[in-house]
Amino acid sequence: MNVGKNLKALRKFKEMSQEEIAQALSMNRSTYSGYENGVALPNIENLISFSEFFKISIDDLIKKDFSVFSVNDWKNYSASWKDDAKGIHLRVLAGLVDQNNEEMIEMIPEKARAGYVAGFSDPEFMKVLPTLQIPFLSKDRKHRAFPISGDSMPPVNNGSHVIGEFIQDWTQLKSGTACIVVTKEDGIVFKFVYNHLEENQSLLLVSSNPVFEPYSVSIKDVIEIWKFSAYFSKDLPEVQMDSLQLSLSYRNLHKDIQRILDKIKS
Repeated sequence: MNVGKNLKALRKFKEMSQEEIAQALSMNRSTYSGYENGVALPNIENLISFSEFFKISIDDLIKKDFSVFSVNDWKNYSASWKDDAKGIHLRVLAGLVDQNNEEMIEMIPEKARAGYVAGFSDPEFMKVLPTLQIPFLSKDRKHRAFPISGDSMPPVNNGSHVIGEFIQDWTQLKSGTACIVVTKEDGIVFKFVYNHLEENQSLLLVSSNPVFEPYSVSIKDVIEIWKFSAYFSKDLPEVQMDSLQLSLSYRNLHKDIQRILDKIKS
């Protein structure tokens, strides 16, 4: 791990003292100095703080050696993530077309879920997938259907499929957008995405179920992003009784008001 010498190199690049860095991060100078000198290793909370402050990924903070970087190296490093995020380096997207040369909507079955990360760019993998036709989706955009497991994103429940629209330029993604995110580490996940690319080259993934903690993924771990377009399920969403009772109360109140108005008119 290169955390200590990387912290020192990053601090010098910013032309800041240990005291200034420590104050900016609400940390004791001795604690920060210990991290720089390799006396102690920062915990995950502090790694996140360093990542956000220096605007680099945690992965790079741990694995790269910034101590050997020249001024040009820093410039190239600072700009490289944007090329990836904007899709300037071609994203290989294998897909199927029908007899009219129109894009088809591939459906990833649950049994093919594990193989998607390895096979997403392989035409042979795509060739055996079932396909869908959804008339109301734009033919000018590329769509794909992904399986959903677990209960982290109600009302989209376990066993559903989410249809996503392929996103080429991740920098334009608005925070709070529901997306299928395909990562090297976790495979296919469905979350609300908060765009932190400018701050620290990461995305914050948030579930609609508050039981599940939000977590960040480095841009370098992201393979594809598909913006939510629709979903289908064999199950009806559960109706909350509180909402039903509120609706009934509203109807009864409306009837009472109507009776009063009728009496006034008569």
